Amino acid sequence: MKKLLCIIMDGIGLHSGRFGNAVAMAQTPSMEFLTQHGLYTSLNAHGHFVGLPGESDIGNSEVGHNAIGAGRIFDQGAKLVRSAIHSGQLFLGQAWKDIIENCLKQKSALHFIGLLSDGNVHSDEKHLHAMLKEAVRCGIRAIRLHVLLDGRDVAPCSAEIYIDRLSQVITALKETGADIRIASGGGRMLCTMDRYEADWEIVRRGWHAHVLGEGDSFSSPEEALQTYRKQGLTDQYIPPFVITEKGEAVGPVENGDSVILFNFRGDRAIQITKAFEEKEFPHFDRKRFPSVCFAGMTEYDGDLHIPGRFLVSPPLISETMGEYLSRKGIRQFACSETQKFGHVTYFWNGNRSGYFDKKTEEYLEISSDNLPFDQKPWMKAWEITEACLTRMKQGSFQFGRINFANGDMVGHTGNLEAAIIAVSTVDLMLRQLIRCADETKTLLMVTADHGNCEEMFLGEESKFPDWETPGGERPVARTSHTLSKVPFWVYDPSGFDKNLSLSQAPDLSLASVANTALDLMGVPLCEIYEPSLLLRH
Repeated sequence: MKKLLCIIMDGIGLHSGRFGNAVAMAQTPSMEFLTQHGLYTSLNAHGHFVGLPGESDIGNSEVGHNAIGAGRIFDQGAKLVRSAIHSGQLFLGQAWKDIIENCLKQKSALHFIGLLSDGNVHSDEKHLHAMLKEAVRCGIRAIRLHVLLDGRDVAPCSAEIYIDRLSQVITALKETGADIRIASGGGRMLCTMDRYEADWEIVRRGWHAHVLGEGDSFSSPEEALQTYRKQGLTDQYIPPFVITEKGEAVGPVENGDSVILFNFRGDRAIQITKAFEEKEFPHFDRKRFPSVCFAGMTEYDGDLHIPGRFLVSPPLISETMGEYLSRKGIRQFACSETQKFGHVTYFWNGNRSGYFDKKTEEYLEISSDNLPFDQKPWMKAWEITEACLTRMKQGSFQFGRINFANGDMVGHTGNLEAAIIAVSTVDLMLRQLIRCADETKTLLMVTADHGNCEEMFLGEESKFPDWETPGGERPVARTSHTLSKVPFWVYDPSGFDKNLSLSQAPDLSLASVANTALDLMGVPLCEIYEPSLLLRH
């Protein structure tokens, strides 16, 4: 059996042209080497190729790693919730009934907290609109909304669009006599949506705004946005704010209320869920811990059962590649920095926490820095590489997987120059890993989970002829993921048989990576996985 290392270059996709393309502008001799000396093809990482609803749905790290690790495609996130709403199953479930019955019995308010956009990565505004309408139909009269502003999975200054759409829904529902108000908000990078416990201060700010009604005070969300726009702030970096009337917050969370967290993606939902559900809570002073009926949109952690109550059951992903290899006693190594550690463990393993067999698995988390990623675009790439090099030389794993977060996390900042450094950093790390692969006779498999930093602009190149000139005008930065395909390289230090190649079919998916890895290692293929990409002539 051959040793294999899978390298995920998070957020590094394929795109023709140079305009706003951090990948094309970066120094990438290692990627060029892999193209010349390895096998190459491209994979789809969006839409139905990874279990999302349609061709216009951008991929993301969670569904990407689910598809790679599971070896097949499951209905995910937005598609799963949309189906539950359209079929009515969400509203027939016990969790929804609990939420509604609690409000009616207590004569209390129903609160919705979540990301207000149509990015379909963490949430979808249509899900919120549908639940608002059904809640009013069920007789709920007091509803408070705590809206988190996106600017990453959608345009950086698009919050006004989503606030306006929500306001139209609210206006129509108010005609039935319902009292519905936006009570608080804030940008997702400063408020509520931390992940992997990287910075609990983000969650604390959200708690103070949503639950306690403490924060910058405004008479309306529109006034808040106007004020912050004058300060040059994009959506994701808007501080937490509170809507007040006569000096009082219009919607703090009180005892007896019901709360729905309408984000469906787990990583940035777990911590705020813990703040609502855990009695013993050491992470920050909540000041007040109201007794509420709480529900998440989905189960964010299937092993830890977070939250205790959820509206839509997540896909049941079993027989993942990690589990398959573990049963065969094959030693595995998984490593990334905090920002993507859960992706090479939890999401790779089918939304499952913990080890399959701790005797044969090693998971290593490198702590991420708590600062804007464009200020240090190399992030923890070297620390990840160094740890992996050590284990390659020791021969401690037979299958390894690592994730370089740079392309994605820096790409989300919209800073082109920083993204160029990020991609160049990843390529430099590839050089070290290629050299070590030569020394240790380790196969390399290099790909990405979705695109991001290959499209850093939203405008058209013809309108910005001097965009590369220092001080030249540039279009609005694109901070979201893309619909791009992603690269897929295989490198064998011993060289490949001339009769071996990779499929070049146009509809290849990330789900084919698993059986390809097994094929390369000489491990029996898994019958339920998508076919291997290797072709023998």
